[in-house]
Amino acid sequence: MITWSNFLSQLFNGLALGALLALIASGLTIIYGTLGVLNLAHGAMFMVGGYAGYAAWQASGSFLLALVAGTLCVGLLGVLMERVIIRHFYNRPGEDQLLVTFGLAICFVELIRLIFSSLSKTVTPPTMLAGITNLGIMFYPTYRLAVVGIVAVALLALYLVLYRTRLGLIVRAGIDDAVMVDSLGIDVYRVFMVVFGIGSMAAGFSGIVNAPVVSLTPEVGEAILVQTFVVVVIGGVGSFPGAVLGGLIAGEIISLTSMVNPGYAYVMLFAAMTLVLLIRPHGLLGARGRE
Repeated sequence: MITWSNFLSQLFNGLALGALLALIASGLTIIYGTLGVLNLAHGAMFMVGGYAGYAAWQASGSFLLALVAGTLCVGLLGVLMERVIIRHFYNRPGEDQLLVTFGLAICFVELIRLIFSSLSKTVTPPTMLAGITNLGIMFYPTYRLAVVGIVAVALLALYLVLYRTRLGLIVRAGIDDAVMVDSLGIDVYRVFMVVFGIGSMAAGFSGIVNAPVVSLTPEVGEAILVQTFVVVVIGGVGSFPGAVLGGLIAGEIISLTSMVNPGYAYVMLFAAMTLVLLIRPHGLLGARGRE
């Protein structure tokens, strides 16, 4: 039986999941919007961020240090990927880009499995964020509430970078017309490297933020990648506000459907995506861009 308290709890769960999906999707959508590369390794990088943070947390006992380590580690991994591999595929067919990023994802998963084994790992939240909070109408895990705030701050920081800095101006111009940006004398490849690094950092940060909520396994990135793609499609490719809106919508759909029948959570998610594509082929906040 569905109770009012259970319904509100699921709404909060959907908000926390949606905020997390929004942050992951924002990294994926700016990478594809700017570089034209559909990064199938994005989910694996989410997973790597969780494990990198886990290793730092094990060594130091500090969750803050784990956040920094997970974010920087995946950011550096993204820069390395772009410089060594991805940039050689910009002018290659889309199928080649999909295959190389899919192959990288498999390599990351198996490397993590080799180092940490297939057994699940857990990260405990900071002491100040442990336990439950009395919201008056229900009790709710404190850390899940904190996730919403943490991700909101991260999204705000990403928004400021994209909309209040020269780099953000170049990135948004590159999403609309990369050829024109190159014609203006801007080193597009350096911008591409930075964009790939920022998008990767968003995935890595999300991975360690999510670690106290869901146990870490080498396969944890697979499910999140599927959900992230749906978020990008719903919100609109290349649209940062679209990623945020799509993430919140997807989170609530998954959470509320799971309250009724968990087996239909993905069915409803893909049904919503299909409906959006029928009504607005470029997503809710998307526009015609890179073809």
